[in-house]
Amino acid sequence: MTSTKLQLGLLNLGALLLLTTPSLAQFNGPPTTSADLNRPSTLTTDRTILFPPAHDQVLQPGDILTVRVFGQGDYVPVVRVSNDGNIQLPLIGTVAVGGLSLSQAELRIAKRLEDAGIYVSPQVTIQETEGPNSVVTVIGEAHGSIPVSGSRRLFDVLSAAGGLPASASHVITIHRPGVAQPIAVDLGSDPAHSDLANIPLFPGDTVVVARIGVVYLLGEFRTPGSISLTPYAPLTLTQAAAISGGVNFAGKLTDLHLIRTVGDRRTVVSLDIDKIFRGKAPDPILQPNDILYLPSSVLKVAIQQGGIGAVLGAASLAFTAIAITR
Repeated sequence: MTSTKLQLGLLNLGALLLLTTPSLAQFNGPPTTSADLNRPSTLTTDRTILFPPAHDQVLQPGDILTVRVFGQGDYVPVVRVSNDGNIQLPLIGTVAVGGLSLSQAELRIAKRLEDAGIYVSPQVTIQETEGPNSVVTVIGEAHGSIPVSGSRRLFDVLSAAGGLPASASHVITIHRPGVAQPIAVDLGSDPAHSDLANIPLFPGDTVVVARIGVVYLLGEFRTPGSISLTPYAPLTLTQAAAISGGVNFAGKLTDLHLIRTVGDRRTVVSLDIDKIFRGKAPDPILQPNDILYLPSSVLKVAIQQGGIGAVLGAASLAFTAIAITR
């Protein structure tokens, strides 16, 4: 009976030692140390795009237009741009204007009127009175449709949309019809440079306010919780651990889990945080929504709860059991 108990004790101790054995890293997704991770958005620096001397908005389906011919008070049709980008004008019929700027549409209508022999060298003006191009649309962490006539500054539009919540990134993206690449500006935190970000917006612009990235820390960190990422200061695992106050004694340093969602797939990578701290392993750059989970070491928990004497006693019992069974 005594021999059986000793064998059971030995088996339990063996299981304890197996649980505390360092585990090998298991990769089932992309590597975590790529230089492409957390690459900041490229800010727009071209002042001709940020502060254009003139802006000619692009016509879109749904726009309601008032067409006038200078000196001809009896020709003032009000038309809507159809889903296929056409308008129907008296005397000349269908005119395709979708995707054209206001000045381009004016020239096209003038040419059609002249080619039809209705007017000689007509001067056509178009005024948009309603439609998608009469507002600036704000989406994301802030949202709203802000009426704009001519132009309006970015800060005014954001304020009219309710301001920026704490979860909003300070890098704002503007999609503008007719501009190939999105416009990216950094609001920053220095009031002395705020004028550089307070660019004019025009009807038809779409302002995207992104959510700031967050990294989550769970388990044996001194201060578990979340850490907000900043666009131009990539956060490494070591930095995240430092911000959290370091790791607890009970943490299993050889088996930190980095949990990352790539598309619709969750990946888990096992890392040796001790090697990372000592510079013997790459320090991975964290991505938004990464989860760092540091599990407890069974052996260290046993030391914390029962003291080192309990562990030494268990080891002594194991050696005694081996001697008896022999």
